Amino acid sequence: MKQKDEVIIAIHVLGKLLGFTSERAWHRFVIGNLFPKDLFPERSRYNRRCRALSFAIKWIRHQLAKRGQHHAYAVVDSLPIELCHSARMHRVKRFRGIADIGYCASKRITFYGWKLHLQVTDQGLPMGYVVTEASCHDRVAAETVMMQIPHPYNLGDKGYISQKLQKKLYEEHRVAFWTPVRKNQRIRQSDAWKQ
Repeated sequence: MKQKDEVIIAIHVLGKLLGFTSERAWHRFVIGNLFPKDLFPERSRYNRRCRALSFAIKWIRHQLAKRGQHHAYAVVDSLPIELCHSARMHRVKRFRGIADIGYCASKRITFYGWKLHLQVTDQGLPMGYVVTEASCHDRVAAETVMMQIPHPYNLGDKGYISQKLQKKLYEEHRVAFWTPVRKNQRIRQSDAWKQ
């Protein structure tokens, strides 16, 4: 082995932090700037070792997120994963029974596919995620997403408004979940709470 596992993990994480999406481009960058060609594994060998070490990388991410109580807050949101164009969504046969038709209010689109529910810290560290069918409401998946690695302070958009959910999260898990209020909501928040 030309490099130890620790070096391979560190190089892999550095590539993700620098925003490289292509394995080939990242390997070319490493060979050109960080290591000489004879001291670093060739591209396919490097990629195989990264895949073999993926369990360690996931464990590191999990430990960082668990210790990440120094993050100020976490944000919970969902986004659509479209599988086909909207003109074909009523006759599509792929993933029938798993995927279905849903509505994304922020983009004002009806789509066929899944919905990704994600919890991310204020520093961009993913804490938890769930993929559901497109028709699943945000409130239904919120508790599952937030309990993967609980964070004491969570923010959500208007799709997550539910006093029952907020009360349950606080009483059972000591998780504060804040959402904005609707204009016609009976229970109003004080100006001090909003600030």
